[in-house]
Amino acid sequence: MRTSAFAAVAVLAGSVLAACGSGSGATGATASGAGDVENAKVAFLMPDLASTRYELQDKPLFEAKMKQLCPSCEVIYQNADSDAAKQQQQANSALAQGVKAIVLDPVDSAAAATIVKTAQSQQVPVIAYDRPIPATPADYYISFDNEKIGSMIAQSLVDHLKAEKAEGGILQVNGSPTDAAAGLIKKGIHSAVDPSGFKLLAEYDTPDWQPEKAQTWVSGQITQFKDQIVGVVAANDGTGGGTIAAFKAAGVKVPPVTGNDAEVAAAQRIIAGDQYNTISKPIKIVAEASATTAYAFMQGKKPAGKSTLYNTPSELFVPTVVTKENIKEVLFDSGIMKAADVCTGEYAKGCEELGIK
Repeated sequence: MRTSAFAAVAVLAGSVLAACGSGSGATGATASGAGDVENAKVAFLMPDLASTRYELQDKPLFEAKMKQLCPSCEVIYQNADSDAAKQQQQANSALAQGVKAIVLDPVDSAAAATIVKTAQSQQVPVIAYDRPIPATPADYYISFDNEKIGSMIAQSLVDHLKAEKAEGGILQVNGSPTDAAAGLIKKGIHSAVDPSGFKLLAEYDTPDWQPEKAQTWVSGQITQFKDQIVGVVAANDGTGGGTIAAFKAAGVKVPPVTGNDAEVAAAQRIIAGDQYNTISKPIKIVAEASATTAYAFMQGKKPAGKSTLYNTPSELFVPTVVTKENIKEVLFDSGIMKAADVCTGEYAKGCEELGIK
């Protein structure tokens, strides 16, 4: 899956750059800036600090690719820290600074419609990144397939529980109720859990994806359901980490718990046996694809999507489920992670047992 995903990026990049030099007509949103990108500005607006990926991966990868494509271009980076009003202000500031494109990962998918409308009224295209904007179509949407992510982590857990002949029910810890991507993940989870034969004991939409809120909710469910809980489908590594912390604080055995994002902490938990799975969706894929697409729009071109979601031309990549069985191959042999960053302290022994060096 990783190989095909990287190939898909190459196809996208090639088609976008070909379009840039094709001389095809510019869209109405970008006609005023067609071909004039020297010293141009592009905004890269991320949603929160709850997930470490935005500061550590998305930002530097996007900036590096944009510098490669356009050495004189300037990236205006802002993180809204889970504040939709703050993100609106950041978008307005970027527009006031004359950006030629906005790459937007919305805090609130519904509220982000205002950002899209404002930008498009000023002929500035918006590329929705990671999370879609259903109410008002952006000019483009780039992400991993979030519904597929939900179904993959849940089905992986269900298959494991059946192989272990587990008897009991499942908790479902969803993402933020204001995040449309979380809604897609939730839908995907239900597609695997509902027909699984395991009872869904309870589910929770975690405000702002906050691990602490997931932990608090799971703690209450442990008190209510006790040993009936045989597994937990958590929508990302943060909520998965909060879930695991709740079981440990209660002094009871941690059941298999899912995740998503392949954060370093999640890799460590998988190696230690505390977390069952996560999703590897190399940020390099979407960060570079969004930079390439933004660059095309900045030149006055309109890249064609491989699919359509919420009436928006889209490019959706397929991720990979990671468990202890394949973590070495998927995350370490591939170069996505380095043993020196993960196999520290208490995790060194587990890495050695898995052959991670």
